[in-house]
Amino acid sequence: MLWKNQATFLRADAQLQSLGITVKGKQKAPNTISMQADEIAHDGKAGNDITETQVNGTELSDAQQCDNQHTLEVGDDPHEDSTPAWKKTKTDFAHMPLDGEMLSPDSATEIMGSGNDAECRSTAREKKLIDFRGKLYVAPLTTVGNLPFRRVCKQLGADITCGEMAMCTNLLQGQASEWALLRRHHTEDVFGVQICGAYPDTVARTAELIERESEIDFIDLNVGCPIDIVVNKGAGSCLLTKPLRFKQIVTAASASMDKPLTVKVRTGYFEGKNCIHSFIGEIHKWGISALTIHGRTRQQRYSKLADWDYIYKTSLEASENLQVIGNGDIFSYTDWNEHMNSSRLSTCMLARGVLIKPWLLTEIKEQRHWDISSTERFEIIKDYVRFGLQHWGSDSKGVETTRYFLLEWLSYLHRYIPIGLLEVIPQKLNWRPPLYNGRNDLETLMASDSAADWVRISEMLLGPAPPNFSFTPRHKSNAYDRADNG
Repeated sequence: MLWKNQATFLRADAQLQSLGITVKGKQKAPNTISMQADEIAHDGKAGNDITETQVNGTELSDAQQCDNQHTLEVGDDPHEDSTPAWKKTKTDFAHMPLDGEMLSPDSATEIMGSGNDAECRSTAREKKLIDFRGKLYVAPLTTVGNLPFRRVCKQLGADITCGEMAMCTNLLQGQASEWALLRRHHTEDVFGVQICGAYPDTVARTAELIERESEIDFIDLNVGCPIDIVVNKGAGSCLLTKPLRFKQIVTAASASMDKPLTVKVRTGYFEGKNCIHSFIGEIHKWGISALTIHGRTRQQRYSKLADWDYIYKTSLEASENLQVIGNGDIFSYTDWNEHMNSSRLSTCMLARGVLIKPWLLTEIKEQRHWDISSTERFEIIKDYVRFGLQHWGSDSKGVETTRYFLLEWLSYLHRYIPIGLLEVIPQKLNWRPPLYNGRNDLETLMASDSAADWVRISEMLLGPAPPNFSFTPRHKSNAYDRADNG
């Protein structure tokens, strides 16, 4: 067991050696780790001592600082891009060594296709693939996509769910908060976890360890995270600029596990320099079963609409054995239908759309616009609170943890505009919600962009907040102020 300094990685290390990657010996956990087996149980009640984040002023983990493509909004807080004092200087991509050079599509294909592919796949085994075709797949949503939220999504029609992104180094070190991100509820019948790492050895060993210790159906590798703290470590979307390392990571990880490996990418690193088409034809040979394409570059973040034309075109170049999944700006069943009918995509991943209106899942299943009432919306929130208290505990710490994550979710939920109040149907994801009076007091309250009103909603379900309590959403752009809306 890792937390007893007894972890071994026989499959991962053997595959790394076959790739010519030096293995530095047995991976050991620090002596300070005293993680217990019941702390990473996957079905039972979550203990109060393990939460996805520290609440009330303490620092979040690296994984929580990445939106993984999903929880950041237009106009991201510029302070997110500032370099913390302890962080290394940003990578200068213009002066990278060979494996870090930003390559043209042709040269990227040539380099990634070089070498003995058969040797790279020598230890790959037959995998039981997951059929994503036509399934409603809820994206791994950092901060908000926790287990209680995924339970809500399952109730509303989700077919496939995925845990929040976890950093490989933190998992190998046995961090309890990171392992908590991998918990699965028994209602999640098809469940995956998303990991992020910068080197073949850490990713391959993490994949082997997760498969050994967790109940999962697939592992997703995040090659799309745009946040500086991740990119500057060589992980996330930075790997799009390092094709050799990208290939080594995927090949080593896939051969180190029996469960399917999927990969999530952005269209490229720099705006105007899409690169996924340069390797989508051969990436299936590396050992992945599905590729999710988020229709923006790392540089764009969320500043422009997703480029679905590029997703369509690129999906046509993929191997017939590779399932291609599109992602970006889906906010109605008509959006879903348009994308599914316009290409050879297996399915579409739902991200921010289900944060703002989780009943989007029901709309797609039933092929209708749902003019959901404020009472029905409030019942969904009540279910989330109930699931939160079951997951984080019903003592004072569990209540405040549930309150914190509820408030983070409310910073998205308030952006929904009721169908009955729209002049043009359906609402688009990039619309800023206007100020309006709802059809009753509850609908008006739920439309408020004030954090004080969100706290008031939480008090209706969880009781009074602690004295001097205040809340600021992690992604301030989610909470449009009145000046912006006026």
